[in-house]
Amino acid sequence: MPELPEVETTVRGLARFLEGQRIVRAAVNRPDMRRAFPVDLVQAITGARVTGLGRRAKYGLIHTDRARTIVFHLGMSGRWRIDPDTPDRHDHFILETADHRFALCDPRRFGWVDLVDTDALDTWPAFAIMGPEPLGADLTPEHLHRAFRGRKQAVKLLLLDQRVVAGLGNIYVCEALFRAGIRPDRSAGAVSRPALARLVPAIREVLLQSIEDGGSSLRDYARPDGELGYFATRFEVYGREGEACKRGDGGTIKRIVQGGRSTWYCPKCQR
Repeated sequence: MPELPEVETTVRGLARFLEGQRIVRAAVNRPDMRRAFPVDLVQAITGARVTGLGRRAKYGLIHTDRARTIVFHLGMSGRWRIDPDTPDRHDHFILETADHRFALCDPRRFGWVDLVDTDALDTWPAFAIMGPEPLGADLTPEHLHRAFRGRKQAVKLLLLDQRVVAGLGNIYVCEALFRAGIRPDRSAGAVSRPALARLVPAIREVLLQSIEDGGSSLRDYARPDGELGYFATRFEVYGREGEACKRGDGGTIKRIVQGGRSTWYCPKCQR
C-alpha cells in the first residue's frame, strides 16, 4: 500500500504540472472505486482552477478556487499517470488541463476520491480524529509519552493507530523502530523517555529519506512520471527475515506477526 512518502511524492509530482492550471475537462469512467464517486464531482470541478496541492496523512489534496478540495486515497495499487501514452482500462478518474492529462489508475480499486469543502477539511470525519503529522512540529516525545502512558499494547501497533500519529504505515514504522533501537513488541507504556527521544527523529529521518528517494516501489506503486522510487534499497529490516543485521552486531532479522501484519526487527539491537 502506498504510504506517506509515496503520497507526498505523488502530490509533488502532480503539483509540477497541475498547480495554477484550470481543469478544462473531468471524467469518471466508472461509478465507484472502493467508494462511490461524489455525484457532483465532475460538475463541481470542471472549469475550476487548481490553487494548490497538499497531503494529510496518506491522503492527497487538490485544492480549487471554488472552495472545494478533491481528496484522493491511492488504496493498495493506485497511482496517478501524467500524459499517459495509451489509455488504461483501470484509469477510473481523469483530469485534463490545457496542456496535460492526469489519470488516476487503480487496478484493484481500493482507492477512492471525495470532494470536500476546503474550509471543512479539519472536521471531515477521516481527518477530525487524526493525530499529528509525523513531519510536523506537533509530533514530539512528549506527545508520544502522553499517548503511550499506561498502554500495554505493542508500540508498533500504537504507532500505526492514526489517532496517535497520522500517516505512519507498516514499512516506515518497522524502519523507524529499528533506527531508534526499540523492539516493536514492547509495551508502549514501557518505552522510556530516552527511547522516545530517539524515536521521533528516527521517524522523521526515515520518512524524509524515502521522500527524497521517491518512495518505496513495492508491487504496483510508481511515481506520476512513471519512475520507480528506490527507498526499498535502503531497507534495514523490512522484508529481510533471516538476513544479517546491517549494524554488524551479529543479529539476524526476525519476522513476527502483529495485528495481522508482518513486522521485521533485530532481536539483538532492538530492546
